[in-house]
Amino acid sequence: MEKKTARLYFIDAMRAWAILMMLQGHFIDGLLDTVFRDNTDLTYNIWKYFRGITAPVFFTVSGFIFTYLLIRVPQKGMQNPRIQKGLKRGLQLIFIGYLLRTNLFGILDGHIYDAFYLVDVLHCIGLSLLGIIGIYLISQKGNKSLLPLLLIGVTAVLFLFEPIYKEWSFGLLPQALANYFTKANGSVFTIIPWFGYTTFGAFMSVLFTRYKSYRYLYEYAITSCLLVGLGLIFFSSDFLSGLSELTGVSVFKQIAMNNYLFIRLGDVFLVFAVFMLFRSLMTNSTVLKIGQSTLSIYIIHFIILYGSFTGLGLYRFFRHELSPVIALTGAILFMVICAFTALQYEKHKATIKMNVRSSIRFVFLKFEPWYTYVQKLIKVNLYKLLKSFGLIKN
Repeated sequence: MEKKTARLYFIDAMRAWAILMMLQGHFIDGLLDTVFRDNTDLTYNIWKYFRGITAPVFFTVSGFIFTYLLIRVPQKGMQNPRIQKGLKRGLQLIFIGYLLRTNLFGILDGHIYDAFYLVDVLHCIGLSLLGIIGIYLISQKGNKSLLPLLLIGVTAVLFLFEPIYKEWSFGLLPQALANYFTKANGSVFTIIPWFGYTTFGAFMSVLFTRYKSYRYLYEYAITSCLLVGLGLIFFSSDFLSGLSELTGVSVFKQIAMNNYLFIRLGDVFLVFAVFMLFRSLMTNSTVLKIGQSTLSIYIIHFIILYGSFTGLGLYRFFRHELSPVIALTGAILFMVICAFTALQYEKHKATIKMNVRSSIRFVFLKFEPWYTYVQKLIKVNLYKLLKSFGLIKN
């Protein structure tokens, strides 16, 4: 970390990049005509590959920044003020995740659609933050090496045993709970294996924090990220295949045949290396504000694209219908609108919240006489009913 400031600007820039990549990825993937989804086309394949980097980077960065804030304070264990904030944040993300999948028309009609119970990015990140807090509290009972060992251990277990648990149906669990572990019912993300990226980000954060005063921190960090990233991308599959032949453990061979977790982790290393390398250029205030407003941007994009609450989103009207030129132009416009709207909200958030509270208070005051009347009416009639059955005395 630079001595002049405690804020890691390159992390905010990474978050900004990741959220903008997510916006264009969701827009094009949802609205591009299937005719143009040609896996033999180089341009489409490059776009699809980079789109696949977004989620691993986002989960890893979320774990990194949350843990960085968690362990930098002097207080330990339950005395750490970041524990309460983290619990609140994690539960808030899970709640918002369900809220965005709510269809008000369905509720008014007496229905809760199955899509409400599906698990997405916010659910997984929220639960991941709670998981990191749990690991942090457990580690307080041991020495300072226990926290990074637990974090990297969780990542290793989730990544190495993915071929085994991905076959489990989790049929004994209620569907709403099973959706956190299996995509069989339509969940976009599941806590396993994606929690592994979050714990790995937390692991990197612990190392970064412990060596932050080292003179050549960035030089070693950039070089290490480049070497490890390239190694995971180009050699991890062969390594796992060789390990399977050497040990006779078939699970290593299964991982090598579908080695997306370690290859994507290699991509994450390369993204970290690039942003650390150009960290001195990543102090643009707008970019940093976008990186600090990812939740607002996510909510706005979900409402516009998928039609949260009403079902009237772009996805409903233009699903798989746009040509490449229109889809690309629309994606750029979509990114600008979502980012601009979110930044305006963040800028006036205090005023907006105050106005909302005032409106709620105004509505309550208007309906308070009716509420009091109904409450009194129920009380009187309940009294008469109980008296008629002899359950109360005069």
